[in-house]
Amino acid sequence: MTTTSLAESRQLIADACRVLAARGLSDAHLGHVSLRVDAERLLVRCRGPQERGLAWTTADDVRLVDLDGQPGAEGELDGWSVPNELPLHTEILRTRPDVQAVVHAHPPEVVAADLAGVAIRPILGAFDIPGAKLAAGGVPVYPSSVLIRDRVRAAEMTAALGGRPVVLLRAHGLTSAASSVPTAVLQAVSVDTLARMSLTVLGAGGRLVDVPPDDLAELPDLGPGFNEGVAWRHELARLG
Repeated sequence: MTTTSLAESRQLIADACRVLAARGLSDAHLGHVSLRVDAERLLVRCRGPQERGLAWTTADDVRLVDLDGQPGAEGELDGWSVPNELPLHTEILRTRPDVQAVVHAHPPEVVAADLAGVAIRPILGAFDIPGAKLAAGGVPVYPSSVLIRDRVRAAEMTAALGGRPVVLLRAHGLTSAASSVPTAVLQAVSVDTLARMSLTVLGAGGRLVDVPPDDLAELPDLGPGFNEGVAWRHELARLG
C-alpha cells in the first residue's frame, strides 16, 4: 500500500470501530478491527495513551504491525499497544488467503442468544438478504469463553470458523472475516439483527421458523454496489 492508501485504510478502520459502537456491537473499549496490508503486515486498532473506547476511535489509533505483533514500520507502536487478542486476527489472515479484514466485537444479544441455546438461523428473508444467506450457510460456535491471546487458541477458533464468514465465541462475542472492512462489519450487524429478532420472537411466545428453501433461493443478489456500497454509506451517515 502507498502512504496515501495507508492513511485511507487507517480512517476506514477507525470508521468501522465507530460503526460497531454506534450499533451497540461493542459499545465500550473492547473489540477491534484489522485489515491486511501485505503478506506480513496488517493495520489494526490499538490502544493509545488516551484510550476512550471504540466510539471515539481515530485514524491515529490504527497502527501498522506484523503478524507477530511487532511494529510494521518505525515508530508505529510508540505509545500504543496491540490488542491482547491480536492472534485472533493474525491466525485468520495466516490461514485464510481469501480474508482481508477481521472484526472482533462483543454484541450482547448475540452472546445472550447463544447462551440460551438459540442458533443463528435464516429466520429472515428480504428483511436482510445478505444476512439470510449468511445464516443459511451456518454460523459456527467456538465453545470456549477465554481470551484468544495466543496462536493455540486462535488456531482452535479459526478451525471452528472453517470457511465460514462468522464464528460466535461463547460467552464472549463474535469474529467476522471478509474481503473488506465494510463487509466484515456488515456481516456482524446482520448476525446481531438475527440474534435480536430471534430473542424478540421467542420472548413474545413465538417459535423460530426458517425461511423456506424456495424463498431463500428466490432472494436476489443485489450486488456489492448495494450490499456494501449503499449499506456502508448508510452506516457512516448514521454516525453524524
